[in-house]
Amino acid sequence: MFWEQKIEYAALTDIGFRRRNNQDSYAVQVASDRDRWAHRGHLFLVADGMGGHAVGELASKIAADTIPHTYQKLQAEDPAEALKSAVVTANATINARGEMNRDFTRMGTTCTTLVLCPKGAVIAHVGDSRAYRVRADRIEQLTFDHSLQWELLRQGKMSPEEIFRNEPRNVITRSLGPHPAVQVDVEGPYATRPHDVYLLCSDGLTGLVRDEEIGIACRELPPAEACRLLVDLANLRGGPDNITVVIVRVGAIPPELPQETEIDDDNSAEGQFGWSWLIAVFLAGILIIVGHAWPYFNFERRIEGLSMEALGVTGVGALMLTWLRMRRRARELAALPQMTPGTPYRTASAKLTPEFVTELANLENNLQRSAVEEGWSIEWTEHNRVFEAAKTALAERRYTESLRDFARAIHVLVGGIHLLRKQRDQILRWGAKPQPPKGEESVEGK
Repeated sequence: MFWEQKIEYAALTDIGFRRRNNQDSYAVQVASDRDRWAHRGHLFLVADGMGGHAVGELASKIAADTIPHTYQKLQAEDPAEALKSAVVTANATINARGEMNRDFTRMGTTCTTLVLCPKGAVIAHVGDSRAYRVRADRIEQLTFDHSLQWELLRQGKMSPEEIFRNEPRNVITRSLGPHPAVQVDVEGPYATRPHDVYLLCSDGLTGLVRDEEIGIACRELPPAEACRLLVDLANLRGGPDNITVVIVRVGAIPPELPQETEIDDDNSAEGQFGWSWLIAVFLAGILIIVGHAWPYFNFERRIEGLSMEALGVTGVGALMLTWLRMRRRARELAALPQMTPGTPYRTASAKLTPEFVTELANLENNLQRSAVEEGWSIEWTEHNRVFEAAKTALAERRYTESLRDFARAIHVLVGGIHLLRKQRDQILRWGAKPQPPKGEESVEGK
């Protein structure tokens, strides 16, 4: 990666619909000049605090403050080593703070930190907050969840189906703070490419929004709009936890600099068919053609011709069945983490589909109906403008534009939900304003 490659980034944190305080924190530290870039690069961080109320909030805040500061001080170390040392320092700081106060004992936080530097992308990771990369039409999870489910998968003693069906998702096996020492996973450096998109997030997002949806939002929308849509989706699906998203898009390489060569690294089932498959298909096709034509040249031996044609059809059928099985198996494997460090642990498609845009359209329609029926306070002029544009784009199959405008319309409606919640919270806190009996006017009304 070059200093001249501009980055576009955005960050958003939200309390969610069911929490009283936000225990998530994030940090963004962008190099201000070429020299700082050459030594330290750009740093991005997400931390999800654990502990109750102010305890988790304090732990994540310490991580978000300590790691960037310590990383910048370790100028003599390689970025990967400096980043790991900074996370270890943050763990010691949180642990020491917890030991000072009985109420803060065993407070902790997850932490995922990304550094984009001349060597590429480096990630330091503890907990179940995640780092993703969206490249071309794929989204790849670059971090291993330190959770009970994923650790059981690593052991291989239970089937994935048993683990995901019977074991709780949110049990964390590793975090910063509870213990004096911590094991930090360092991933990378991964080579960066122009237009790569990196996303860091807390589990308040990944517990409710699918990898495919995350990939589509990051790929098709500017970082700020993608953050907003992902947070809105998580909230509209219940919002049981705090939600934090940081998105970074790597810019193009200027023409005057050496251009990177694109390498095809598609490992999906669709990309695994080599010459053997082409030869098999060719031979099966030849058998069908020759067998079908045989009776026209030698009618007495038409049985042999029919046999050849049947063999060719059987071969094509067998190839198709094998392809379908491989494709299904590849999709099953993509949904499960791989156990090889240094490679993406899970991948999914990030291609925009009409089905996803239609899903957003249906969501928007349901929200709009509720807003009208319940009398939400909505900026209807702005909503109607983007809503009509979204419908027109969808009808004309301009799916990217439709996605963008439906996301904007949904955000306007979600703003009405937030305002309604604030009003209800105020009523619960201070009590409803007394209303005069029916038929009487209030003093203010006279």
